[in-house]
Amino acid sequence: MRTKIKQCYPFYLWILLLLGNCLAAWAQPMEEVAPPEHIKSVIFTGPTEDQFPIIRLGQSFTLEFDDLSASEQDFYYKITHCDYDWQPSQLLKSQYLNGMDNQRIITYSNSYTTLQPYSNYRLRIPNEQVGLKVSGNYIIEIFNSVGELQFSRRFVVYQDRVQVPALVRRSRDIQFMDEKQSVHFRIIPTNIQLINPKKEVRVAILQNYHWPTALYDIAPQFTIGTELVYRYDQETAFFGGNEYLNFDTSDLRAPTAAISRIELGDLYEHHLFPNRYRFDVPYTYFPDINGDFRIRTLQGNDASREGEYTRVHFRLPYTGMIGLDNVYIFGKYNNYELEPQNAMTYNSETGNLEGMLLLKQGFYNFKYVIQREDGTVELNEIGGNFHFTENTYTILVYYRDFGDLYDGVIGVGTANSSTISN
Repeated sequence: MRTKIKQCYPFYLWILLLLGNCLAAWAQPMEEVAPPEHIKSVIFTGPTEDQFPIIRLGQSFTLEFDDLSASEQDFYYKITHCDYDWQPSQLLKSQYLNGMDNQRIITYSNSYTTLQPYSNYRLRIPNEQVGLKVSGNYIIEIFNSVGELQFSRRFVVYQDRVQVPALVRRSRDIQFMDEKQSVHFRIIPTNIQLINPKKEVRVAILQNYHWPTALYDIAPQFTIGTELVYRYDQETAFFGGNEYLNFDTSDLRAPTAAISRIELGDLYEHHLFPNRYRFDVPYTYFPDINGDFRIRTLQGNDASREGEYTRVHFRLPYTGMIGLDNVYIFGKYNNYELEPQNAMTYNSETGNLEGMLLLKQGFYNFKYVIQREDGTVELNEIGGNFHFTENTYTILVYYRDFGDLYDGVIGVGTANSSTISN
């Protein structure tokens, strides 16, 4: 009997190894899903107005959106805890949630005196049904009454166990010194003992809360005592881009510096002045909100219910540098998605690329990006790259001790390039 067990053991081990490899291959990071056309104005904030909640454990965040069908349908939410790589963690729901998710969003109201009817939904967490127990990456998914996923958003919960002082420097590489910004930072333990930091600690660096361009898996350059030091140049560098373009539709009747004319049909129509290419002109500073937007109206007291939806028309002169590639209107208004709805089309009569977006009243940042025929996206081909550009950088510090089942977030650092130095 013992002989048979010894002979079979390698076979069982091989089966387990094969199964583990298959599960690893099937596991996919949880991505943010764009909403359908009738879901608009998704606002997702924590303690600040920045629309990517990074909250301390115990703080609250708010999710708000409009349903243009105005049918008062039911929506439900689900919360999933994820590891560093945004794959679902091994934790059970009872290990990261107080209470239960899969609850109906009960706070909603219909629009008031607007040309476009809609229902506005609002969810705040923690609430009476659910709260969060542990730090880490999370994703919240919104479903309709028949269980169809409508959209999802990422957020991060952290604990203050390390300090992360950071600053932004101009790239030292001659090739990129006028185009790139390098993020330097340190990790200083304050309420934790790091035994093996090279294996226990991982970082993610974000520019303007934009996950597609985030930098991952950067090891500390060196240590000083218990401090981890990251003073790389190219390893932690980002292209600076340019300040975002903007327009303001808060006042329905008065054109602003970016709006050439306003028309009224079944909805208000805001026509923007043609934009220009800025990659070959000197950098000019003007304040922006790094691609974000703010819902507001001068025609009512409650923008959530009284804000009008308007058709905003965009124009960009066509040039040979674009060729047959696709050009998109890019911004947080649709979570930086490249969809048919925000693609530009060529007008042979005017020689312009033109686009139209249905947007709620407010102040919006945007820029134009190019998607090449091979699928690559050029974020700054039209606007240019400048090391002077004001950008916000966020450093997330993840920690997994030996034997832990999940990656927690033990600290957050921030830096802004407005104080960039050589």
